[in-house]
Amino acid sequence: MFWGYKSVVSSSPIPKLSYGFTKMNMSRSGYRVFSANSSTACTELAKKITERLGVELGKSVVYQESNTETRVEVKESVRGQDVFIIQTIPRDVNTAVMELLVMAYALKTSCAKNIIGVIPYFPYSKQCKMRKRGSIVCKLLASMLAKAGLTHIITMDLHQKEIQGFFNFPVDNLRASPFLIQYIQEEIPDYRNAVIVAKSPSAAKRAQSYAERLRLGLAVMHGEAHHSESDMADGRHSPPLSRTTTGHTGLELPLMMAKEKPPITVVGDVGGRIAIIVDDIIDDVEDFVAAADILKERGAYKIYIMATHGLLSAEAPRLIEESAIDEVVVTNTVPHEVQKLQCPKIKTVDVSMILAEAIRRIHNGESMAYLFRNIAVDD
Repeated sequence: MFWGYKSVVSSSPIPKLSYGFTKMNMSRSGYRVFSANSSTACTELAKKITERLGVELGKSVVYQESNTETRVEVKESVRGQDVFIIQTIPRDVNTAVMELLVMAYALKTSCAKNIIGVIPYFPYSKQCKMRKRGSIVCKLLASMLAKAGLTHIITMDLHQKEIQGFFNFPVDNLRASPFLIQYIQEEIPDYRNAVIVAKSPSAAKRAQSYAERLRLGLAVMHGEAHHSESDMADGRHSPPLSRTTTGHTGLELPLMMAKEKPPITVVGDVGGRIAIIVDDIIDDVEDFVAAADILKERGAYKIYIMATHGLLSAEAPRLIEESAIDEVVVTNTVPHEVQKLQCPKIKTVDVSMILAEAIRRIHNGESMAYLFRNIAVDD
C-alpha cells in the first residue's frame, strides 16, 4: 500500500492516490509564505503551493543590484509569525542560495517566530563527501542556513539521506515516489510488462523499492565507461602507486591496485519489456543515454527515465531528443520549462500538493507521519 492510499489491496492492481484532505483550512492564523526567487519562472511552484493552501504569497521584493549584490525587502509585518520561504533552485545556483540566506536573515531581524525553508531541491547535495583536498560543501551550506536564521527545512529526496545530520534543526525529507509511481500506473500503457532498472548498483535499493510496490521485475546495470561518484567517495587515492618514500625509508605499505570496471552489463531480463530507469537526479544525461543504448541492444522496446529533480544542464535536452530514450519524467522541484520547449520527451509531475500539506501540518503542529505512510527507507 502506498502513502496516502485509502484502501489496502495486496493481490489486485494498486489503487490511485487518494489524499486524506480536500480543503486546507488553517486552524491557526499567523503564518506567511514568501518566495525568495528574483526570477519569475522560479515562482511558479510557490504560486501553486499558495493556491492549494488558500493564502496569498507574501509581499516582498528580491532583486540584484547593478553590482550583482542581492537585496531583499519584506513589505509586510512578520512579527511573531511562522514564515515559510519557498526557494526553487534555477541554473544560477549561487544567486538562489544568496537570495535564500538574505531573506532568512531579513525575516529573522524582523522578529519572525519561526523561519521554515521549503527547498524542494537542496543545492550542493552531491558535494556531501570528501573529495581529495576539497571540502564537504553541503555541510557548509547547512551551517550558513542555520546562521541566517532558518529553524526548520522541508526538502524532497535528498541525494544522500545522511545529509540530514548536517543540520542542527529539524529536516523533513519528503518523497516524490508516490507521484512517480502514480504516473507509471496511469500514463505508461501496459506498465505490467515493464521492468524497473537501476542504472548502477548504488541505485539498486531505490529501484527495488519501486519494483516491489509496482509488483514488477528488477534489473541492475553494472560497469561504466566513466568514473562513478562512488569511485571517488573519499578521494584520497592513497597510498601512491610507487613504493618510493621520502620519510620512513623502512616503511613499505601494501601496493593499492587500481579499480577496473568491466563493460556495461545488465543483470536481469529486459528483452521484450518496457525499461523504467529510476534515480533521484538527472543532470548530465550522458550516462542515461549510454544506459538506454545498452537496454535497447538487450531487447527493451521502450525506455523511460523517472527522476525527482530534473536539472537537465548543458546539452541535456538535445541529447535526450536524439537518444533511444522515449520519455523523461521529472517533478517540478526545479524549473525546466525551457528544456521542455527544446525536448518534447520531457514530462512534468506536480508535487505542490505534498509540499502544501507539509506546510499546513507544520504550522498547525500536526504530525508529519501521514506524509510518510508506506514510504520505504530506500526511496
